[in-house]
Amino acid sequence: MTNLVVVTGAAGALGRAVVAAFLENGDRVLAVDIDAGALRGAYEGQDRVRTVAANLVDASLAGRALAEALAADGPAAVLCNIAGGFDMGPAVHEDTGGLWRRMMDLNVATLINACAAIVPGMLAGGGGKIVNVAAASAASGKAAMGAYIASKDAVARLTESMSQELRGQGINVNAVAPSILDTPANRMGMPDADPGRWVGVSDLAAVVVFLASARARAVHGAVIPVVGLS
Repeated sequence: MTNLVVVTGAAGALGRAVVAAFLENGDRVLAVDIDAGALRGAYEGQDRVRTVAANLVDASLAGRALAEALAADGPAAVLCNIAGGFDMGPAVHEDTGGLWRRMMDLNVATLINACAAIVPGMLAGGGGKIVNVAAASAASGKAAMGAYIASKDAVARLTESMSQELRGQGINVNAVAPSILDTPANRMGMPDADPGRWVGVSDLAAVVVFLASARARAVHGAVIPVVGLS
């Protein structure tokens, strides 16, 4: 029987690359995103992909949507927490709180709520793999990026904490920490940059698939830099 892989943020550029990589691996995918239309556009007609439109920021809505999907298809063998977001911001002292809440919601709450829905099934089934997305830039503070960096640093620390909690119960928890990804949005936002130095989404997806594989069974709590030439 093929593995069931849950991918959040599945309608985004990285999410689509991760889904494609697992499909090439022969797995089934539960593709989760807040944008139902984008999910349909990306996966309509793919027989090994089931789509679930869910707001993962809301714990009750996320839990209900994922529970219903897993009742039919689960339990999940792999959870890839790809959902997230990036915004530049004002200086820390100038932010009234809206950006902090947005970055923590997109990058941290989505992860926690997805794990809350998925991990119990993994424990009942005897194991699984969780792969999170941190950020290479979160290794140190940077001007006008305080909220984003704090949220992605939280992802790294949560990865390490979850690994300590779950490694003895057959669940590997790790993260990738990419630098700038080569996506249409980043090319549009940085037209003068050299995207050849960035990280291709398919290259990052390959690392995610490795961490979700049996070959990474001895890897626990790693936050792996994936930085290309940047």
